[in-house]
Amino acid sequence: MRKLLNKELNRKTTGEFKEAAKTPVIIVLDNIRSLNNVGSVFRTADAFLVQAIYLCGITGTPPNKDIQKTALGSTDSVTWKYFKSTLEAVDELKQNNYKVYAVEQTESAVMLNDFIPEKKESVAVVFGNEVKGVTQEVIDVSTGVIEIPQVGTKHSLNIAVSAGIVIWDLFQKIVL
Repeated sequence: MRKLLNKELNRKTTGEFKEAAKTPVIIVLDNIRSLNNVGSVFRTADAFLVQAIYLCGITGTPPNKDIQKTALGSTDSVTWKYFKSTLEAVDELKQNNYKVYAVEQTESAVMLNDFIPEKKESVAVVFGNEVKGVTQEVIDVSTGVIEIPQVGTKHSLNIAVSAGIVIWDLFQKIVL
């Protein structure tokens, strides 16, 4: 088995990415503190042709060298928009017929493996602050809550890891 060279991967150019049909998913970052986490989410969004990222509250925005460190140029390909508050972002999404799901641990949360969106359904997923998670006020206005099943002692994952798990899962369920 031979490792492929970068030129053999048939990666899209930034222009091709912008013109490509997108996965009908918008990622919402609710007051994310770490610029490295923001950059990692941009890279994941690029990998799965995510429609856009909504950066809310204290979440850092490009251009920023600390975001770029982990984004590796994906801030140029992935569409993003800034909102002063996450509630504003959720309101816009709902007005545009998106189903908005907080990724959090709550009563009556649906485990990710049991979550079944409709094919081609427009979905937004909200990822919360590294310490406080998704705010209760955002959970209150969400369509529902998705929880990533965990069986260890910590019961929490890094935001960038959570985004990678959820976006891959949604990509499989909505696109493939």
